Amino acid sequence: MVEFPALEGVSHRFLDLPGLRAHVAEAGDGDPVLLLHGFPQHWWEWRKVVPGLAGRRRVVCPDLRGAGWTDAPRRGYGYEPLRDDLVALLDELDLDRVDVVAHDWSAIVVFRMCLDDPDRFRRFVAIGVPPLFIDLDRRMLGALRHAWYQLALVTPGAGPWLLRRGGLPHYLLTGFAAPGASTPADVEIFLERLRDPARAKAGSLLYRKLITPESVRIFSGAYKKAHLKTPTRVLLGTQDPVVRPDLVHGYEDQADDLEVVAVAGAAHFIPEERPKDVVARVLEFVDAP
Repeated sequence: MVEFPALEGVSHRFLDLPGLRAHVAEAGDGDPVLLLHGFPQHWWEWRKVVPGLAGRRRVVCPDLRGAGWTDAPRRGYGYEPLRDDLVALLDELDLDRVDVVAHDWSAIVVFRMCLDDPDRFRRFVAIGVPPLFIDLDRRMLGALRHAWYQLALVTPGAGPWLLRRGGLPHYLLTGFAAPGASTPADVEIFLERLRDPARAKAGSLLYRKLITPESVRIFSGAYKKAHLKTPTRVLLGTQDPVVRPDLVHGYEDQADDLEVVAVAGAAHFIPEERPKDVVARVLEFVDAP
């Protein structure tokens, strides 16, 4: 029997998707909202947010391919297979059009899905990543020095080894977060899953096939001709080492309804640093007429 970290009111189940057995944590009742984690995390990222949302919404927190308790196959970590996983998940849950909150790399996938199919998601809250079609602010080039670890993670052999050893993911979880975001026990819950060689390799492949290539595309202007129709809010921490809200601009004419919101005192892991702010912002947005 699988043992999951305990969170009151949360139930767990596995769904058999095409080529993937996916774990989903759920809580609450009402209109559904999908919560998608970032790296190097899984559904436990939302532990402080779920209680605030579950009183008014059905909260669905899947572990995405390669993470948590979902399968970690040897391939499928580029945009298209990750998109197909989400479509299959929504179909299996019989969710035709749903509100979505996505953090870190999963927000990149959702941004692209919204550009490809504006009707797939009703409203979108992105956390910790900018709109794909921003202008490159020269000040951000200096901030990119903090992303040195990506070069290590995309390296075959070295990337998985670093993730299994735990030092690098520990650095990401603590060095890119405001103080007190996670307890040592919370950090261990994330590190423990990465000690599995298959999941460590999946994390490296995720950087090699999605995160690093998409970062290059964003900062090289590949999406500057795109137009976003899905109503969207972007939450960025004022202390984020790489993507601060004051560095994000040039998106204003490329979306029907898009606002970038600065979260004071937060860094990159906003759902754990400022959970009350996340809950308030999400409910205010998704419950609006």
